[in-house]
Amino acid sequence: MALPFVHPATNHDPVPLVDLGAAAERARLSDGAVRAFLNIMERWGVRDEDARRLLGGLSNGAFYTLKKGGGRALDEDRLRRISYLVGIFKALNILHGEALADRWMTLPNRNRIFAGATPLDYLLRGGLPAFATLRRLLDARRGGA
Repeated sequence: MALPFVHPATNHDPVPLVDLGAAAERARLSDGAVRAFLNIMERWGVRDEDARRLLGGLSNGAFYTLKKGGGRALDEDRLRRISYLVGIFKALNILHGEALADRWMTLPNRNRIFAGATPLDYLLRGGLPAFATLRRLLDARRGGA
């Protein structure tokens, strides 16, 4: 009879999950998320029109208010999108040197999920499911898969 698997003890307290449904959490995270997003867009050379689309279709006015540091807390969807982009950015910088990591999103890619398009185009076409797929792809590459 097989014994149940017991996880080894750890000295670290578990990190509590962030509830993006809670307005207070979204307000706490929004400023840093916006700064990270804008920095990534600049590093990748993404046009404002495409940056707005990556955020799920933000209007011109709302986007420029966001860029100036104004606006209210982001909604759950936008925070989730930015979280994926931060993970993608981090993975690219682990996998590649800075110059290639910054250009990778805008280079045509022969991987079958991109079908010769750029990873940026893939995200723009595929929405949040594409963000998750790209993040998994890069995390798998980081793990040697």
